[in-house]
Amino acid sequence: MMRFLGLAGAVAAAAVLPEFLPPFYVRVVQFFFFSAALALAWNIMGGFAGYWSFGHTVFIGMGGFAAAHLVTALGLSAGPVQMVTGIVFGALFCGAFAAIIAYPILRLRGIYFAIAMLGISQVVAELANNVSWVKGDVGLFIETKLPGDIAPERFYYYVFGGLLLVTALASFLILRSRFGYGLLAIREDEDTAKMLGVPTEKLKILGFVASAALVGMLGATYAYSLGYFTTGSLFRVDFSLNMIIYCLIGGIGTIAGPILGAAVMLFLTQVVLGGVLELHLLVTGAVVVVIVLSMPDGIMGLLGSLTTRKPATPPAPASPEVAR
Repeated sequence: MMRFLGLAGAVAAAAVLPEFLPPFYVRVVQFFFFSAALALAWNIMGGFAGYWSFGHTVFIGMGGFAAAHLVTALGLSAGPVQMVTGIVFGALFCGAFAAIIAYPILRLRGIYFAIAMLGISQVVAELANNVSWVKGDVGLFIETKLPGDIAPERFYYYVFGGLLLVTALASFLILRSRFGYGLLAIREDEDTAKMLGVPTEKLKILGFVASAALVGMLGATYAYSLGYFTTGSLFRVDFSLNMIIYCLIGGIGTIAGPILGAAVMLFLTQVVLGGVLELHLLVTGAVVVVIVLSMPDGIMGLLGSLTTRKPATPPAPASPEVAR
């Protein structure tokens, strides 16, 4: 009950926060929502199942381009229907692509899977740049008609905030289900889980598809927030890197960890060091090294160990000698 009240309070505070923030900080929090949702979506495969991907940015790019091409082909005018249609299609397109490549790619494990996903991301980005009808090199426009007089940064603040809630809820439901328990069993020991009857191939494919669909949904929304984008705008390697970093810092395999990790890193890079852009990579690297060395389970792991640590039991007093 207390957790529910705390979550409700946080949502209510986030809903009114734009009233008190200047536009720059509204954009910072908007980008935090987007980044935290990406990290949560990556965490389904990287954290729950233990299959780290270095190329999840492919689903951001494919989601954005798929949404733009669909609404253009259908001739939909800018508005809520057009936007929802594009976002849903971006998610479905990425989920379908993940289902197609899942069987061969998920036969790889560890660093081989991670590098293979990076290769797929690079190949798709090059195709988007060089296939003329995709228009990745010249860029695409995707129109958005905002309701009323709301400023774009405030509108997408609420949109990305809602998508963060959707992604967090999906992650929670997966983690607390038999599906999630199966993914955790795969992470701990895939061969043993398979011998015990866990349908590892099926669960890996479902987890991969779910993760890709959520990232595709966020990628399509990010394309709408940009308005105009190219291959370089969406197929960014740093997006994939940041998903991993946020999960590592906050606590990989948890729900709150990726959100906390994104909050810490974006506060450091966008607020504390907002005027010193050349230090971003240096600070990111230093923070990751410190976290990995001092808190291998992330901030959530440290908090968990502090709350469950039992106080030391004082030695029992010596019993008095009986007088003779």
